Amino acid sequence: MKRVSVDIGGTFTDCFVAWGGKYLQSKALTTHQNLALGFNEALANACAELDVTVPELLSQVDSVRYATTLGTNALIERKGPRLGLLTTMGFRSSVPLARARGYGAGLDQKQQLDVPNAKRPDPIVPIPMIKEVRERVDYEGDVVLVLDEEDLRSKIRELVDKGAEVLVVVLANSVVNPEHELRIREIFLDEYPGHMLGAIPMLLSHQIVGRKGEYVRAMSTIMDGFLHQVMYHGLGTLELNLRASGYDKPMLVNHNSGGMAQLNSTDALQTVHSGPVSGIAACEHLAASTGLGNVVATDMGGTSFDIGLVAEGGVKHYDFNPVIERWMVSVPMVHLVTLGAGGGSICTYDPVYQTIAVGPRSAGSDPGPACYDRGGLEPTVTDADLILGYLDPQNYAGGHIKLNPRRAKNAIEESLCDDLDMEVLEAAKLIKRTVDGQMANGIATELRTRGYEPEDFTVLAYGGNGPLHACGIANALGARKILAPPFSSVFSAVGAGSTAQMHLHEMNTWTVLFNANMKSFFNDYDGFNRNVEELERRGREDLVRQGFAPEDISYRLELDMRYGNQRVQTAVVTDLHRLAGQHDVLKLIDQFDKRYGERFGEGSQATEAGVRINTIRVCSFVNQPGIAFQNLVPSSDHLPPPAPVGQRACHYVGYAEPIHTPIYDEAALLPGTLIEGPAVVVTKATTYLVEPGWRYQAAAMGAVWFTRVSQ
Repeated sequence: MKRVSVDIGGTFTDCFVAWGGKYLQSKALTTHQNLALGFNEALANACAELDVTVPELLSQVDSVRYATTLGTNALIERKGPRLGLLTTMGFRSSVPLARARGYGAGLDQKQQLDVPNAKRPDPIVPIPMIKEVRERVDYEGDVVLVLDEEDLRSKIRELVDKGAEVLVVVLANSVVNPEHELRIREIFLDEYPGHMLGAIPMLLSHQIVGRKGEYVRAMSTIMDGFLHQVMYHGLGTLELNLRASGYDKPMLVNHNSGGMAQLNSTDALQTVHSGPVSGIAACEHLAASTGLGNVVATDMGGTSFDIGLVAEGGVKHYDFNPVIERWMVSVPMVHLVTLGAGGGSICTYDPVYQTIAVGPRSAGSDPGPACYDRGGLEPTVTDADLILGYLDPQNYAGGHIKLNPRRAKNAIEESLCDDLDMEVLEAAKLIKRTVDGQMANGIATELRTRGYEPEDFTVLAYGGNGPLHACGIANALGARKILAPPFSSVFSAVGAGSTAQMHLHEMNTWTVLFNANMKSFFNDYDGFNRNVEELERRGREDLVRQGFAPEDISYRLELDMRYGNQRVQTAVVTDLHRLAGQHDVLKLIDQFDKRYGERFGEGSQATEAGVRINTIRVCSFVNQPGIAFQNLVPSSDHLPPPAPVGQRACHYVGYAEPIHTPIYDEAALLPGTLIEGPAVVVTKATTYLVEPGWRYQAAAMGAVWFTRVSQ
């Protein structure tokens, strides 16, 4: 297998190259003004190790896969076209009202509680750009009011005259009957043909979202329209860059649903958060191929700390109405919790609690942390790690970035020390203790609110700063073991290289498998089967369009089920793709009971309250070879540590005096190597910090287990 996969993050662009039996990882600073520059640098570094040219490599690989935060950045910076919205008469205020959640959506709990200072985000579609059209379809799909076409033509002209660059159509109940949305597009193309210079794209909501919910469906379509141009130009630039370097195959883009597709089969909204989701996909692949069981994916990069859950058995946790930036949308996205706790997270003084607050603002890659010596003036987590002695100023990021300890010291001293009334070292320790506690609390909260116990999961610490803070996170979490997986520094890029080409389609349903009031079981088997067949057809068409044969396509059926009117939904993966009789209904209920008991404890099931399916979801995918992981069980044959390459005075939380700490290089990654903490292992890609009371043991492929040896 020869493959290139890339994760373009807020601070670093990570590149992972599979070249026959070799795996190489490389990093470069993200160049936000032109993403291709950072990619070219990272790929050139990998090619230098392989002793091949970039054109030679790109001419031989089977695919190039991108995961990117381009859409996220565009939303934050409000870089997008002027939008016009056409909606059903009477629904003009749905988007501005935002289900009365606009003040708090997308904010942390502390900000949500600060009601007096609450402020709505600037609207993506201003109220004057929202026009109502005369039409109405009821909840069953029957036309109540026929579309007034003359009124529609005048409304379209008004929006175009006001400078609309993209038109979005969101009609009530169009997911049940899209007749009017399709007719609007016909009339629009009649008025403004696509071949005209400066033609305006039009997006129809029923083609973007398959579920009911007028506001979230509207916001999904609006955001897709807003991101369309920036994603088209940004990713188009990357594709042109590949073409110029000799790559002639379709570029693949990772989706936040856990799959990927060709660029021409990707909606802009599907790419938001695709980088962290790729990391979760890597954890899923690693857990399945090495028998790790349940794992918590924790990605500490330069900008954020992302948490995801991978439960044994193939069940994915989705957000069905995720909040992206400040708006709730209706696209299934692999569940992800993001904290502002990356290496570049800015540390400020919190006057209310008289302590340090970490994030959510980040120094990013430009200017970066103060110690990068690129103009950053505010203290960050990386500055604290440098002051505490964990980082080598001359050998950071493989020696590509030289760190300036004086800048880091000045930033902490000038911004924090006077308010905290403490010395720089104590302030740096407080930064580390705060950020480690934040991350540990996020992990524990995420597990317990979903019915899991932390001790039933293996925590994976990856990202550029994951192995550096692994012991600190485990200390705060109370965990006794934590794993830095293979290629941990670029693990999300590894996930992009192992993801199947996949499309996910879903629909709302009210399928009562067991009616508690009537004591009856579901019997409309043909109706259920037709729905599944329709979703499979959509996925099959998507993949056939990308060149796959129908017989190569596989399907996974997932059902979101609940007891009675319970709010908690549980996703059940079933091999029953069709229902043939009551025995299949009973089998589905048994599978749901078993899955629910695994999550919330045996005996918590409540079948007597009734069982129903809320959502039918079909994943259509084509399996392709992924990264071949080896067994990561630590060897019982321990190897002594290699000779240290140096020694540094490091400062640790809970220790008043510095500890002279041995420094090791990549020789410490030899499988079986056992090192008692404290120790620091510095490689080209990352830094492993073994805190006092912890043991480091190297496993296959560069994976490292951290194990607590004392309380």
